Amino acid sequence: MTNNIEELKSTGLKATLPRLKILEIFQRAKQRHMTAEDVYRILLDERSDIGLATVYRVLTQFEQAGILDRRNFESGKAIYELNEGQPHDHMVCTATGKVEEFYDAEIEKRLRQIAEERGWVVHDHAITIYGTCPEVNSKG
Repeated sequence: MTNNIEELKSTGLKATLPRLKILEIFQRAKQRHMTAEDVYRILLDERSDIGLATVYRVLTQFEQAGILDRRNFESGKAIYELNEGQPHDHMVCTATGKVEEFYDAEIEKRLRQIAEERGWVVHDHAITIYGTCPEVNSKG
């Protein structure tokens, strides 16, 4: 918990109980990608009295502070994940909503080449592949 207090302070955020609880949820969750509702459900299961509006507010603050990354996949719902500074892209199952991360050095290299050829400097990129996951495909 002390580490989390320091992490929040280093981003300019006060270490309030809701912020500490929500950061802890992301750090210990088996599920890397969560919606605000997922976080709220975990808080309810833990008998916390932190409301959904507070969850949304903290998630937005964490995104602005660079603690979390926000993605909007096909579902239209914002998905949050810890920003661990590692580039990666996503595959999203259109049947189950499962999100899987992947990293490919060749894709990263090719993206930089394409940008350079056109005079661009890449600051960030996001690739999302939509399809069906192996669990869905094996049922057919």
